Amino acid sequence: MEGAVQGKVILVTGGGKRVGAAICRRLHAQGATIALHYRTSVAPALALQAAFNAQRADSSAIFCTDLLDIHALPLLLEQVINRFGRLDALVNNASSFYPTPLDSIDEAQWRDLMGSNLQAPLFLAQAAAGELRRQRGCIVNIVDIHAERPMRGHLLYSVAKAGLVALTRSLAQELAPEVRVNAVAPGVILWPDTPDWENYEQRRHIVAHTLLKREGEPDDIAKTVSFLIHDAPYITGQIISVDGGRSINI
Repeated sequence: MEGAVQGKVILVTGGGKRVGAAICRRLHAQGATIALHYRTSVAPALALQAAFNAQRADSSAIFCTDLLDIHALPLLLEQVINRFGRLDALVNNASSFYPTPLDSIDEAQWRDLMGSNLQAPLFLAQAAAGELRRQRGCIVNIVDIHAERPMRGHLLYSVAKAGLVALTRSLAQELAPEVRVNAVAPGVILWPDTPDWENYEQRRHIVAHTLLKREGEPDDIAKTVSFLIHDAPYITGQIISVDGGRSINI
């Protein structure tokens, strides 16, 4: 895989675990220098950084930032650029996810779910825009197939991801022609690690409505992110569903 993104500096938010870690691993294996953002997952972030730097010296660094703090986002970009001298791509992967039925929604949930899934990607893009224009770089947002088909009981999350889809297309207009902006919409990749998703029958029912009749892998998302960064010079403003066909069979 080495060489596909050789020499590029890529910031991945929420890169310490799950899909974010898979994105970091694939991009690093392809030659990228990884700026790995985390908020609380310090142990897995440190482990990834150590593994990457053992494979290739000075090829990764970690950055701790609360993405809900708008004023901290320009500083995060400044730290990355000061550390590595440039930024070629921004992957907005970090996300909060949990149920929010209409009758239980409160302001704290609004700030958290809208903040992590929509507000942070907007203000990170704003902070990164100048450098990405200079490098003729790109942004890849991780959205969700439920941005188009809302998930019952997850009102705020669905609305936030729908907003991120709109932001992707709007940023593609705003930042053209120097910067491409696209998104990846995962389907059944990793089950949420919360008690309300432990029901086997619920999972089986969801997989049954996936045309390929199986779950995907985190690396399926990572491969698509890599494609959009390196192999898609004439693609911008697009949402690519990586869902085994679930979004057309819900």
